[in-house]
Amino acid sequence: MSQHIAKPRTTAVILAGGTGQRVGLSIPKQLLKIAGKAVIEHTLTTFENAESIDDVIVLMAPGFAPDIEKIVAKAGFTKVKKIIEGGSTRNETTERAISALREGLAEGEDPNVLFHDAVRPLLSQRVIGDCVAALERYRAVDVAIPSADTIIVTRTHGEDGEFITEIPDRSRLCRGQTPQAFKLSTIRRAYEIAAGDPNFQATDDCSVVLKYLPDVPIHVVAGDEYNMKVTQPVDVFIADKLFQLASTAAPERQGEDAYRDLLTGRTVVVFGGSYGIGKDIAELAESHGANVYALGRSTTGTHVENPEEVDDALSKAYAETGRIDYVVNTAGVLRIGRLAETDNATVEEALKVNYLAPVQIARSSYKYLAETKGQLLLYTSSSYTRGRAEYSLYSSTKAAMVNLTQALSDEWAGDAIRVNCINPERTATPMRTKAFGQEPTGSLLSSETVARTSLDVLLSELTGHVIDVRQQDPTADAATASGFEQALATVLDRQDGM
Repeated sequence: MSQHIAKPRTTAVILAGGTGQRVGLSIPKQLLKIAGKAVIEHTLTTFENAESIDDVIVLMAPGFAPDIEKIVAKAGFTKVKKIIEGGSTRNETTERAISALREGLAEGEDPNVLFHDAVRPLLSQRVIGDCVAALERYRAVDVAIPSADTIIVTRTHGEDGEFITEIPDRSRLCRGQTPQAFKLSTIRRAYEIAAGDPNFQATDDCSVVLKYLPDVPIHVVAGDEYNMKVTQPVDVFIADKLFQLASTAAPERQGEDAYRDLLTGRTVVVFGGSYGIGKDIAELAESHGANVYALGRSTTGTHVENPEEVDDALSKAYAETGRIDYVVNTAGVLRIGRLAETDNATVEEALKVNYLAPVQIARSSYKYLAETKGQLLLYTSSSYTRGRAEYSLYSSTKAAMVNLTQALSDEWAGDAIRVNCINPERTATPMRTKAFGQEPTGSLLSSETVARTSLDVLLSELTGHVIDVRQQDPTADAATASGFEQALATVLDRQDGM
């Protein structure tokens, strides 16, 4: 009779002992804000959401542990069990982590441990999962990516400066990242042996195993290009931009029965519901049992740019159904032309409909969504990533929707209100046809595809995300790479072909 063997506990140790001197900061770089949150908060969020991680220990720079305690308390991280001051060196910090990990262990227990740099906030769930899976077979695991640069070895010759002495074969060179993963007994033993070496000094933990436990193989898991380390001033800028442009794959498609279970008796208010994506969302939600209010200028006479009409529409929906669970705004205008030649009325219309209206809808929706712990869904355009000539009004207001989404998701997190933003590729809607005329069949997304993905997002637990809906992936499969993954993969493909 076979016995069930429990999986070993897996702890993530976040190494946050850096001081920020290399990026010219007076505070540790892990407390620097990127995309509205401290770098370490992004990192902790990743491990909080990782199914394979049971708990988290933070090793923080001396004197700054209270800052982490505040971040953990505000964000509601449940996996962070200990916050400990790090040592004066990387070696000492790891030793303190090992000591903390040994506390309370049952006899014979040998948990997994992942050491990760706090200043690598773009770590993917895939890498975490691969590391934990590798520990089922190996006792030490590193994460690395091939070096895209030629590496040179230099030597200083007095006042003449640096000279190349060797150029190693690039095909065998990789750039190490974190996490680095171990069975606790392995990394503990490596440090015990290293302690007897008076010249012991290491900048990472795999090198300690490699030197002091040479018979232990160190398996390598494929890392990611975007798992960058925020070390230099330019890294701060790059990481901030990656977060700004990051998009998320749509959640898994719900079945028809699930749609009905989740929507029956719920109230959905759709601004811009007269035609196109908004109309399709309204019809889809209503067909699965929701109370739907599809509002639009041409059907209900609702002008989203008028705050009083927005208030009245929401008040009416609440009075008639006793709740508002989801508020969607697909209303928008597309005006193309050179800004210097655009009249005041057109500028005012674009700003009122594309920017001020979503702001007002958000303000008016807040009290209703706080009551139901509901969701606000906004829409952007692929032009938000970079404005182009003659689209200045449209691109800039659509970029604002992304920032509004990210800001409100943080602001309303304490009220359990979710806020997300849909970024559809070119879609066949009346607004687009009016601007560009008839386009080749099959070159555009259908508004029904965008509507169904929108409904999947509304019924998900996502918040603060920009969700791409693309022509090449109309089902928006949950396994799709995120926006910056796709962008970086494209760049790499181009480099490989040059």
